[in-house]
Amino acid sequence: MVEDQNHPLYLQDRDLTNRLISKETPNNNDLVDLARLFNRYEDFPGATDLKLDLEKILKLWKFNRDELNVKTRTIWNEGFRPTISSEEEVGSGFDTSDKGSN
Repeated sequence: MVEDQNHPLYLQDRDLTNRLISKETPNNNDLVDLARLFNRYEDFPGATDLKLDLEKILKLWKFNRDELNVKTRTIWNEGFRPTISSEEEVGSGFDTSDKGSN
């Protein structure tokens, strides 16, 4: 039997999943986040609790996976761009911190 793996983004994704599961009516960001999490964990050998909660969210929002994918594809095609908080930014910021101070 293969042991479950730990995903490096599990804690961040757990927080996001907890936020999503508490919402009754999702906005476009929420739908895109849910689809993104499904894609990230679909074939991942672990995070079973998170995967189960993703399925609960789908039921709560009255979607199935196909409907979610169609909806999020439409959202992206309409020019959607996700909002990114400073906590989610990637990189050190080194290249932007002392510009012009030579």
